[in-house]
Amino acid sequence: MITVSGLEFGYGDRTVLDGIDLTVGHGELVALVGVNGCGKSTLLRLIAGLLTPRRGTVRLDGTDLASLSRREVARRLAVLHQALAPVPGLTVRQLVRQGRYPHRGPLGMLGEPDDGVAEEAMELTGVAHMAGRVLDTLSGGERQRVRLALAVAQRSPILLLDEPTAHLDVRHQLEVLALVRRLRDSRDLTVLAVLHELDHAARFADRIVALAGGRVAADGPPREVVTEELLATVFGVRGRVVHDERNDAPHCFLDHPLDAAHGPAVAGPAVHGPAVSP
Repeated sequence: MITVSGLEFGYGDRTVLDGIDLTVGHGELVALVGVNGCGKSTLLRLIAGLLTPRRGTVRLDGTDLASLSRREVARRLAVLHQALAPVPGLTVRQLVRQGRYPHRGPLGMLGEPDDGVAEEAMELTGVAHMAGRVLDTLSGGERQRVRLALAVAQRSPILLLDEPTAHLDVRHQLEVLALVRRLRDSRDLTVLAVLHELDHAARFADRIVALAGGRVAADGPPREVVTEELLATVFGVRGRVVHDERNDAPHCFLDHPLDAAHGPAVAGPAVHGPAVSP
C-alpha cells in the first residue's frame, strides 16, 4: 500500500504540490490525471524516492520511504519512466535482465543470468519472441512492452507508470493499458499510473485522482469523478460526459476550451467518491 501524507514540493519559489494526501490500496489500479504541469509526474517521482519533498511523508506498506535504501525501494516498487536512456546494441533480453539488479546486486549480476525470471517476464508481456533483437530496431509499442517486461522482472509488488501510452498510436495505447490491467490481475500488483487521456483512465482504472493547483481536486471511482464539472474546473474545457454501457465507463465529448468569455478554469473543491478500503 502507498500512503502519501501532507506532501509538499516545489522548484525554487514555485510550489508544484501543496499538501497532497493520497492512499493507494493493495491491488488497486489508480490513474493520476490533470493538465500538463500540474505535478502528476512529480508526485510519481516523489513516491519512487527520486525526489525529496519539502514536507510530508511517503510510506510503502507502513515503512517511511526516507528510511529505505535505493535497493530496498526497488524491491518494493518498479518505475516505468517516460523514456529510457539509449544504450547502443542493447538487446531486449539484456535490458529485461537488468530488472533483477535489486534482488541480486552488482556481484550477483556478474554470475549466471537469472533466465527464469527474465524469460517469464518476457512471456507475460508478449516480447519473448524478440528477446534477441536490439532495442533500437523496435517500434514504439514494442519498446513500451519491453519496458513493462523490465518492470515485471523486478518482481516488485508496486508498479508506477509515468504516461505509459505517450507517443503511441491509439491501437498500441489500448494494447499497453490492457496489458497493464492483465499484469495487475495476474501478479496481484498495486498500480499507480499517470495517464494523459481521461477516457483511458475512466476505462482502465479502478480510481481516478485528479490534480489541480498543487492539490487533489477529485478522487474516486471513474463513474463518480468524471463529470462535466471536472472537465471545466480541472481541465478548462466545456464538454459532455455520457456512460458507455459497452465497457461500463464514462466517456467524454469535448466541445471547446473555456476562456474569458466562458469564465476562468480554476480548481473547485475536491470531489470524492466513496472511500476505498486499502
